[in-house]
Amino acid sequence: LPELVESGGGSVQAGGSLRLSCTAHDFLTFSSFSFAWVRQVGKEREGIAVIHSSGNTVYSDSVKGRFTISRDNAKNTLLLEMKYLKPEDTGMYYCAADTYARANSMMADLESGRGPEYWGPGTQVTVSS
Repeated sequence: LPELVESGGGSVQAGGSLRLSCTAHDFLTFSSFSFAWVRQVGKEREGIAVIHSSGNTVYSDSVKGRFTISRDNAKNTLLLEMKYLKPEDTGMYYCAADTYARANSMMADLESGRGPEYWGPGTQVTVSS
């Protein structure tokens, strides 16, 4: 079965940086999938960044200009570069995947709670003030 595994979380002071990675296993056509990073605080989940199979990206207002999502199709890897971290960025970060026609469609699904289909176990990010 397809599997996603996140890494790179940890503790950092406000203003610092972290890079999260998500490695996809058994995705026969990795390049055809769209991927997202989702942040969960308590029971609240927020889609913060999406990258479509085409390479198009969408960001939430809360991270726009500070976070960058990218993908390496040759290595079946998704990345999230996080800069200028704030205490409110603290949370569990999940990698998620599914096939979508557009990046905005994936963000809409995340907002509605309808999808996506594949999720990793998450990695914790803690930002202290």
